[in-house]
Amino acid sequence: MASENGITAASAKFPKPADKTFQYGTAGYFQTISPKSTPAHPSLGDSSLLDSVVFRVGLLAALRSRKLNGQVIGVMITASHNPPDDNGVKLVDPMGEMLEASWESHATTLANASSDQELAKAYAKLEVDLMVKSAVQARVVFARDTRASGPRLVSALVGALEATKTEYTDYKLLTTPQLHYITRCLNTKGTDFEYGDPTEDGYYEKTATAFKAALGGRKPNGGVTVDCANGVGGPKLRELVKHLASVAEGGLDIKIVNDDVLKPERLNHQCGADFVKTGQRAPPSSQAGQLTRCASLDGDADRIVYYFIDSDGTFRLLDGDRIATLAALFIGDLAKSAGLSEKLKVGVVQTAYANGASTDYVNHHLKLPVVCTNTGVKHLHHAATKFEVGVYFEANGHGTVVFSDLALKRITKYTPQSPAQSAALGTLRALTKLINQTVGDALSDLLLVEVILAHKGWGPKEWDLTYTDLPNRLVRVEVRDRYIFKAVDAERKLESPLGVQGQIDALVGKYKNGRSFARASGTEDAVRVYAEAATRGEADDLASKVAGLVRQAGS
Repeated sequence: MASENGITAASAKFPKPADKTFQYGTAGYFQTISPKSTPAHPSLGDSSLLDSVVFRVGLLAALRSRKLNGQVIGVMITASHNPPDDNGVKLVDPMGEMLEASWESHATTLANASSDQELAKAYAKLEVDLMVKSAVQARVVFARDTRASGPRLVSALVGALEATKTEYTDYKLLTTPQLHYITRCLNTKGTDFEYGDPTEDGYYEKTATAFKAALGGRKPNGGVTVDCANGVGGPKLRELVKHLASVAEGGLDIKIVNDDVLKPERLNHQCGADFVKTGQRAPPSSQAGQLTRCASLDGDADRIVYYFIDSDGTFRLLDGDRIATLAALFIGDLAKSAGLSEKLKVGVVQTAYANGASTDYVNHHLKLPVVCTNTGVKHLHHAATKFEVGVYFEANGHGTVVFSDLALKRITKYTPQSPAQSAALGTLRALTKLINQTVGDALSDLLLVEVILAHKGWGPKEWDLTYTDLPNRLVRVEVRDRYIFKAVDAERKLESPLGVQGQIDALVGKYKNGRSFARASGTEDAVRVYAEAATRGEADDLASKVAGLVRQAGS
C-alpha cells in the first residue's frame, strides 16, 4: 500500500486543471463540467484535461480491488462514440458490471481533490472510511481504444497503480466489452460460475463456438455490411471472423467497412452508430445497396444499430428498440418451444427514448412486461437483473440480454420431452454463451441478430415490418442552467420548473398518439426534448412547441 508521500509524488506528474470539475457519469465515464461556460462535447471530456482523472481512477481501482479482497477490477480508457480528440475512463467491477453506484461519489471525490496533498489525504481517508485492508494485494486489468491520447492516459493510470503497488496487466487495444468479458473471466476462473478463458482469443473462441451452435445448421440469409466507425471494433471484428465458418462453408458473409485505425482523426467521422442514429442515414462510405443488411458499431464497439435502403430508396433504421423486440420475440418463442415458458419470465427494459410503438408491440403482441428506467446503461442493466431473462437496449443500440442464475440453472438442467423441445433448448443454451451478459457488446449483438434472422428466414424488410415506428423528433435546447430542470418518473415528467410539465401535458393532449418529455443533459447546459406523434408533421410541431416552453423556462 502506498504512503501519502508516495501518492503525492506520483500525482505531481499529472496535475489537476485548476478550473475544472469532474463527475462520474451515467455510463461510468468521467465528464468535463463547466456549468457556466460554452457546452463541451456530450458525454466525455477533452483528452488533454484527463491525465489527472485517469491517475485518480487508478487509485480508486486499487482501493476497490483491496476492498473486494483482491478481486480483479477493470479500467477502460475510451470515449465511445465521441470525436477523436475526446477521451474518457471507466471502472469495471468483478463480474464485468459497471462500478457499484455507491462508489461513484468516491470517484468524484478523488478526481476533484484540489492538490496532490489533498488527494493523498482523501485517499487515506477513504482507506479508513471503507475499511480497506492494506495487506490485500490489489489487482487491475486495463485496455484502451484507438485514440491517439490513449497511450498518454495509460501512463497516468500506470503511475497510480505503481504508486499503490497494484498488480496489473495491460491488454493494450480491446473493445470495451472485451475488457468486461476478461474481467469477469478472471474473477470466476476455477469456480462454478466460470465465464470463459480470460484472453482475447478466449473471447473469440467462445463467441464463435456459440454462434455455430445457435445457428443449428441454418445458413444466414445473405450477408451483412458492418461499418466499424474506424475504431477498435474493426480489427477485432476481423479477428472474430477468422474464428467463424467461411462463406464457402456456409458461414456468414461479413463485409467490413470503415476500419481504418491508422488515422485516429477518422474515428467516428461520418460513420458509426451515433452518426447513423442521429442523422437517420447510412455512412457515405458504406455504399449500401437496396435491401442490403447493414450495421454500424460505435468507436469502442459497445453499441450497434442496423439499417437498410428500401426498394423505393428510403432509409430504414433498425435501432436498439428493434434489436430488443427481436431478441425478446425470439427468446420468448424458444422458451415456449422448449417447454420452459412457465419457468423463464422474460422482461424488456427501456428508457423514455424508446419509441412508443416498440413498447406497445412488446406489451400487446409479445405480451411481455416492460419496465422504463432512467437513461444510462447502469440503470437498464440493474433493472434487467430483476427478470429471469432481462432484455435491455437503449434506442442508440447499447444493450444486451441478462440471464439470472436461476434461469441458467433451469436452462442447463431441464430435460426436454421431445425432439422439438430439444432443438429449442439447444439454441437457448447456445444463446446464453453467445450473448455477452456483462455489458452491451456490438460484436456479440451482431451475431445474435444474425442467428435470429437465420432462424426466421427474414431479411431486414421482414424485421422492419414487425411494427411501425411512430414519427419522432429529438431537439436540443440550450439553457442558462440545466440543473433547474428536475425530472421524475424515469425522466418522463418534469418536477421543476413548476408548471412546465402541466404545459407539456396540455400540448401533448392535442396530438394523436402524442408523447413528449424534456430531460436535462448530463454533460452540458442543454435540455433534450423528445416528441412523437401519429404523423411526421405533428411530431415536428409538438417537439418545436415543447422546445419553446423549455427555452422560455430556461432563459
